[in-house]
Amino acid sequence: MITELVLVLILAAGLLFAQSPTPALRNIEINGHALTAYQLAQLEAVERRYNVHIRDAQYWYDQRSGATGLWNGPALAAMPPGLDFGPMPADCSGRGTGVFVNGRELHPLEVQTLSSLGPVNPGRYWLDANGFFGLQLRSGDSPALGNLIVLSRQAQSRGQQHRVYAPGELSGIIVNSAGACTDQGNCAYPGH
Repeated sequence: MITELVLVLILAAGLLFAQSPTPALRNIEINGHALTAYQLAQLEAVERRYNVHIRDAQYWYDQRSGATGLWNGPALAAMPPGLDFGPMPADCSGRGTGVFVNGRELHPLEVQTLSSLGPVNPGRYWLDANGFFGLQLRSGDSPALGNLIVLSRQAQSRGQQHRVYAPGELSGIIVNSAGACTDQGNCAYPGH
């Protein structure tokens, strides 16, 4: 089902992060709004913690899972969950898939990636920052159906190129000709 979402979160992380000094003025929007001073302080704390610079652009951010991406695009990276960047619009990644995670309709590339591990049915799902996922029901969230980190590792053991980062593992993003890599040598290759 939703087994590769976190891979997609990280797959193009290098597009979001670059090693450079923080400019004095920032032009960043998250969840459709310019950042307040408090929100900018939260973002700069993330930059300091992970020693990265988040480039000026328009992003969406999922407070529950930490997933983030460029506006109208798929998830590209994971930030710490629980940051207060306001509500995430359902259509921030586009429309048309009918697959919702934490209220956000997944981008077609995310659904395609998840489909490589099994069927992805339209519906509403929850995902937390530890990789656990389940159904969002009218009566509340279902118990966890699985864990994306575990499922990703199982796919890797079968020789599939799927990578899901464990909580706290994402740091030191480096972009080079090989793709987006962490300082531990884990790489995501665009287009693969």
